[in-house]
Amino acid sequence: MAAVNAGIARPGQARKRLLRALHYGAVILLIFLLLTPLLAFLFNAFSFRWFYPQLFPNELSMRAWESTFAANSKVPEALLTSTILAVGVTLSSVIIGLPAARAMGLYAFRGKRVIEFLIISPTIVPGIAVAMGLNINFIRWGLSGNLLGVGLVHLVPVMPYVVLVLSGVFANYNPEFEQQARSLGAGTLATFWYVTLPAVFPGIVVASLFAYLISWSQYILTFLVGAGQVITMPVLLFSIASGTNNALTAAMSLVFVAPSILILILTARYLSGKSSAIGGFGQI
Repeated sequence: MAAVNAGIARPGQARKRLLRALHYGAVILLIFLLLTPLLAFLFNAFSFRWFYPQLFPNELSMRAWESTFAANSKVPEALLTSTILAVGVTLSSVIIGLPAARAMGLYAFRGKRVIEFLIISPTIVPGIAVAMGLNINFIRWGLSGNLLGVGLVHLVPVMPYVVLVLSGVFANYNPEFEQQARSLGAGTLATFWYVTLPAVFPGIVVASLFAYLISWSQYILTFLVGAGQVITMPVLLFSIASGTNNALTAAMSLVFVAPSILILILTARYLSGKSSAIGGFGQI
């Protein structure tokens, strides 16, 4: 009998080992695919006269980094502009999207599917068409070529992600906790601060992450509405990449992706594990 049980257990254990090996293999492959471009940028950023078919650069140099952060470089200004834009767009999108997401996630009403389609429509329509149409009106209103106009146009591709992510969180949210807090004497602000916000905070972090990354990486909208007056990291990077200095392009690319990687690391616990907002997503 024991031999029979052992024979049954062995295939089960072998299957578990195979699944575990496939899991780790997929993780290793994913890490490799993510790190390979960064390693290529890293080698190029410190290389000097690195030509094909050399596998590794024969000479190392800091010239690209010295040019990146030189006194006449526009990188610090572009970094500051991109940060101000991304943070401002993130805060604005969460403030605007939170009440809309609450209504979409908690309530069923006539025309809800139409509103959902209108919300996601900016992700369907080509961005350049949206930018060209808005830029005509922005020129009339004096919003073209300044930070405010670029921030407003960044909200167009950002809002669908923020509203849909938060709607999924509110779909599993129980508003009875708010009613209990009010019955105990809590006001509207106290109820939101101590009951609603902690419950949906992981979802807000995930939505903010989407908003920041989308705004941070916008090129077409910034280029058209900014009219060459608003210089962000993507705009500056594209202008440098059109040249022939691969080392400088690689150094600026690393500077461009560094804040995104840092933010992903800081918010990783909200994307997985016990604090995950993913487990709080529901069907809207």
